[in-house]
Amino acid sequence: MSELIIIFAGSYLAATISGAAGFGGALLLLPVLTQVVGIKAAVPILTIGQLFGNGSRVWFGRRELKWRPIIYFLLTAIPLSILGSYLFTGINSKTIRIGIGIFLILLVIHRRTNLKPIKLGDKGMLLGGGVTGFLSGLAGSAGPLGAAFFLGLDLTATAYVASEAFTALTMHLAKTIVYNKYSLIGRIELYYGLLMGLAMILGSWTGKRIIEKLSREKFLLLVEILLVLSGLQLIWSAI
Repeated sequence: MSELIIIFAGSYLAATISGAAGFGGALLLLPVLTQVVGIKAAVPILTIGQLFGNGSRVWFGRRELKWRPIIYFLLTAIPLSILGSYLFTGINSKTIRIGIGIFLILLVIHRRTNLKPIKLGDKGMLLGGGVTGFLSGLAGSAGPLGAAFFLGLDLTATAYVASEAFTALTMHLAKTIVYNKYSLIGRIELYYGLLMGLAMILGSWTGKRIIEKLSREKFLLLVEILLVLSGLQLIWSAI
């Protein structure tokens, strides 16, 4: 029973963070799951949970989805994530994670030094989708790299969270087919995953309520803090 409580509480907190910032929940949840069920079971369980987490963020923000950048992003993200997935076993993912971590930290420094902002048009989202998808396929995850590109579109908080979640959900499904991760999912993993899914739906709703009450300045600060923490975590995990 204590394990179920830990997983439910951890999933709720992780989804609340992701629902408020668009990412970051997996960074918190994977170590918790690993301690409770072991790394072998943690990955497929987290796979199920994230489907619910991303899906619920899309649903709660469905009226503010920005389809144009979503479509341009996915045009390159899907095929390149599949290509990267096929190359997964032969690539040193540690180097990729370090590179992504450094990029995220430098991005926040750039935003905070009041340099000329980077304007992302359609071509920018094509590039962002390709880079995010390919590196995600190669390394298993590109962390919040996709969120960083959507942050450059100057969207409302809800539109940013929902639109990024839609692309993350689509890429996650595409990679899952290639990885065939569901072959690792038995009855116990499915049970834990569905429990996580319920908690993540509640957490996504809570996260949306939080961003509705935050000013834009506080919302951007929250996202930037999590980008830096995500970058540091990616670098630390690869050392």
